[in-house]
Amino acid sequence: MNNQFDNYDNLVDISRIIDVFHTIRLNTKHKDKILVFELFFSCNIFKIYQILKNKSYFHGRYNVFLLRDPKYRIIMSEQMTDKIVNHLISKYILYPSLEPKLIPMNVATRPGMGTSKGIYYIKKYINHLKMNHDKFYILKCDISKYFYSIDHEVLFEKVKKVIHDPDVLNLLWKIICSTDEDYIYRQIQSLVSKEISRLKRKNMDLSYRIKELESLPYYVKGKGLPIGNMTSQILAIYYLNDLDHFIKEKLHIKCYVRYMDDFVLMHEDKQYLRYCYQEINNQLKELKLSFNKKTQIVESHHGFVFLGYRFVLKKKKLYILLQGRTKKKIRKKLKYLRTHHPDNEESVLASYKGYLERADSGSFRYRNHLK
Repeated sequence: MNNQFDNYDNLVDISRIIDVFHTIRLNTKHKDKILVFELFFSCNIFKIYQILKNKSYFHGRYNVFLLRDPKYRIIMSEQMTDKIVNHLISKYILYPSLEPKLIPMNVATRPGMGTSKGIYYIKKYINHLKMNHDKFYILKCDISKYFYSIDHEVLFEKVKKVIHDPDVLNLLWKIICSTDEDYIYRQIQSLVSKEISRLKRKNMDLSYRIKELESLPYYVKGKGLPIGNMTSQILAIYYLNDLDHFIKEKLHIKCYVRYMDDFVLMHEDKQYLRYCYQEINNQLKELKLSFNKKTQIVESHHGFVFLGYRFVLKKKKLYILLQGRTKKKIRKKLKYLRTHHPDNEESVLASYKGYLERADSGSFRYRNHLK
């Protein structure tokens, strides 16, 4: 069957380029790039149109940043032209082509999905299992350095099964391979080295932070998707789509939820989950991925961490709890705001509201004066 969205001409459209820019404009916190682009708005829009029409697009250089809080992370920011092209191919090609292939229990970053949907499934499955079994088990899976480990060739072969237009594929291949440039490795290396030097100059023991920096993953040729790109989101979701179907249809796991590279299987038989672990591990090897050390099988009453919450079953009652490090982070943030930026406190509280309301967090909110 032909894919109606599999058409390069979907991208070569002035009105769509402008529409995508306005979406980016609304969602961009730092407006400097927007202001510079808008100084010559018509020329810049037409330039992108011409590049796409002439099929002469090449991905520009990334700005590479090191974020410190809450943990060290590398972020890569695109130039405005690349950001617009990235949004175009995502909105008009990738999402409409790939999204229908995904199972509903794959809840990461797409319309109608997200943390709330993931919690809905977790509650549904736990309630089902606790009614029929005194105890059950959870295989909690986490993939090692997922975004940095996605293999370009494996990913591209998967996408080619759905998208066939050679011009679309050529454009997409350039975006996928944009992490292969040597300057990215050098910039990450430089940022890490400077931050380690900065920490060593402080009169305190920050060895744990230095260890965190030294364990940061690097991009290597042929692997990795840039964190932050819109194409990376849908491609990273889709990369494990065959594994989703394998777990549901071959292993016959009814109680399964995945959020990007973090997923759980629930079953009453611990031995069967051990078998599932081996089978999934074999599938991951074909994808050139591996489990990290957080992957384990736990009993239901011991609880497990997923989607930033801890799920605990006590006397057949489910509790959704905040993680200790999350509480510490919120307290620290509020203390800083109340001392230095009290005018911003209300907006920050609003941003925490949804997260806190999903959990049994009444006592925490009361003690910390959270409405």
